[in-house]
Amino acid sequence: MSRNKKAKWTWGMAALLSALLIVSGCGSKSGGSIVEGKINVITTFYPIYEFTKEIGGEEVNVVNLLPTGVEPHDWTPKSQDMVNASKAQLFLYNGAGFEGWVPSFLKGLNKDSEVRAVEVSQGIQLIDAEGDDGHNHGASDEAGHEHSHEAAGEAAAEEHAAGSGTAEGTSHHTDPHTWVSPKSALIMAENIKNSLVDADPEHKAQYEQRYEALKDKLAKLDQDFTEQLSGLPKKDIVVSHQAFGYLCRDYGLTQHAIMGLSPDAEPRAQDIVNLTKTVNEKGLRYVFFEELVSDKLAKTLANEAGVETLVLNPVEGLTKEQAENGENYFTIMEKNLQNLKKALQ
Repeated sequence: MSRNKKAKWTWGMAALLSALLIVSGCGSKSGGSIVEGKINVITTFYPIYEFTKEIGGEEVNVVNLLPTGVEPHDWTPKSQDMVNASKAQLFLYNGAGFEGWVPSFLKGLNKDSEVRAVEVSQGIQLIDAEGDDGHNHGASDEAGHEHSHEAAGEAAAEEHAAGSGTAEGTSHHTDPHTWVSPKSALIMAENIKNSLVDADPEHKAQYEQRYEALKDKLAKLDQDFTEQLSGLPKKDIVVSHQAFGYLCRDYGLTQHAIMGLSPDAEPRAQDIVNLTKTVNEKGLRYVFFEELVSDKLAKTLANEAGVETLVLNPVEGLTKEQAENGENYFTIMEKNLQNLKKALQ
């Protein structure tokens, strides 16, 4: 890129970034209310909802908090959500800082509530990331992943008091996007199964049987990713936001993100310039974008670098069209695999 062209590009990107409103969403199926006579489980977003439904079957009533198309990072629980959670037996959330509102939400439940909160990312080796994530994901619960809502509320005060930045001003955040890797999803599914068995030991056999079926599907997906990505010549991908750390770690890839851990974390113009250079140096042919996040920056980067765009879905939720078409975690992850293979040839 010539000096004049680079200068025009940098000023142009600065103008675009200052005016651009990132329209993002991590939606998921939602709806429902407490059902008497069943184990009632509240889930915070789509992947946990899907796994819980598969394992729980007809013995479990699952109520997901986030509706389709709603962005979870900016979402605020309603009073009815707290009423439902207070009456439920289980409250399942990802943790690792993904749902920053959870500790205060649990603290605000009815004092006589017996709901058990379970952080389903427990047991996953978490990834640390540097830089501003664009919002308050919250802090991970280092004192324990399974706790009462009173304990969670007390932990929240300590976490917010401690802060997340270093003395030098560089913020360190836990990458919360655990579910995007089938290897991590296997751990999450087992944690969900164990929580259901603990809450309803009478139906242990049914939960175990359905968990084994889900485990087999996740193991097959893991095997497909391992085998089909291992022999490809390229190992670098450029993505919309930094949501693929676990996928890349587990399958030998490197992500270069336009945005940070949050799709709302805006890049600097110089970041886009550097990414253009990376695309050219690595010989990449595609820039990945997400259906639930504005594709403006991804398309701008692709146009500048002379490459095309492809979808790489972090499965934070379903679009309305995907929900209507019966898409799920597995169909989306299979599409991700096919698009990765296409990009890494």
